[in-house]
Amino acid sequence: MTLDPVHVEGIADLASAIARTVDDSDHPDLARTVWDEYLPLYDDGPVVETLGEKRLRAADVEDAALSDPPFETVHGVDSGTINPTTFRNGLVVDVAQAAMAAVPSDLDLHRARHLVATVHASDATLSFGEDWDTYDDGYSRRRVLHAPRVSRFAEGVVHALSLYLAESTHALYHANVVSDLLVLDGPLYPTELMSWRERDRELAALAAEATPRAVVENYVRLVETFVERGVPVVGFVKTATGTTVTSALRDRGVRSPWPDDAALFRRLLERREDGERMTDRLTFTSWLVSRGGTDGTFAATGDAFGVERRLDPEAYEVATLYVYDPRVDVCYRVEAPRAAVVDRTDRDALTRQVVHDVAVGRGPPPAVEKADELARIGRAEKASLRRKFEQRLDSERVRTYDEVRWEE
Repeated sequence: MTLDPVHVEGIADLASAIARTVDDSDHPDLARTVWDEYLPLYDDGPVVETLGEKRLRAADVEDAALSDPPFETVHGVDSGTINPTTFRNGLVVDVAQAAMAAVPSDLDLHRARHLVATVHASDATLSFGEDWDTYDDGYSRRRVLHAPRVSRFAEGVVHALSLYLAESTHALYHANVVSDLLVLDGPLYPTELMSWRERDRELAALAAEATPRAVVENYVRLVETFVERGVPVVGFVKTATGTTVTSALRDRGVRSPWPDDAALFRRLLERREDGERMTDRLTFTSWLVSRGGTDGTFAATGDAFGVERRLDPEAYEVATLYVYDPRVDVCYRVEAPRAAVVDRTDRDALTRQVVHDVAVGRGPPPAVEKADELARIGRAEKASLRRKFEQRLDSERVRTYDEVRWEE
């Protein structure tokens, strides 16, 4: 049933009432004050620190798109899942597939996959082994992972473990084919998994177990591999939700109207003229080192999730670059290990590559978009895979009313 026009107008009137109490006209000035006066940010040591000169920069969209990129080839990695599925026999399962894409294309590489099926079961005696099984004429590998038991959060646990294990293993397995630049679709480290230690007591206990720590270790070894080879690896975060800066501002009594750091940097980087957003230039910050929130895990003084670090601890710290695309009104966060951007020449090359790729792709870098397409499991495929699981497990999945309602 559609809304009657009178109710549409009633809802619109509510929006008008809200608008009368909200005045964001001073937000651009406040954002600039934060940039000028509060960064670098300290709290018993530097929480957000600048790398090199602190600057706000802009690049003409057309010029950036037509410029010669610093790196001849760019590889992207992504992982997609069927989403957590609960069965009547008590199993909770999610399956992830990871793929790597290359620009220019490499069809043999695009064929390769890593598949991970993570299973949460009430029976703690189940064991699926730890070996990878090769299939598809040797192009791909797969395995089953037994998730640690939890009384709650089973769906979130199997999802995170599948997603991150598939992605990190695939990236490590094919690291040798990357000669110029690797871009992960998402953060540099598995932040969702790492946040377990702060979210809930049961999740914190789970995070201390061997399986989650082994997944985080994959990302540590990935960073080490690329730092030692002198090849940069970055994470491209499309939807950044961190609150390191905004939370620190509130702690200092600064009225911070932004829900997260990306919203702050979006307002800082947005350009307006006569009330209209200008869309001819991409704007971006200089590089910052972040040690707040989950980024603090890999600060030099952090515990690295209990994983042994083989390089100087500072090499693993998270360096960030915010890039704002006014054409779509989105602010992206780019993450790199500090070691990859400590040199000015390396910073400049990565910045130019990211700005070029965003200008060309009108969004994430083309290598990331291509990896996303390869790894994505479509809605029809998800439904088909769930039916196959029902048949082979001899157990129907537990359906919710929302699935019935929306015919999922």
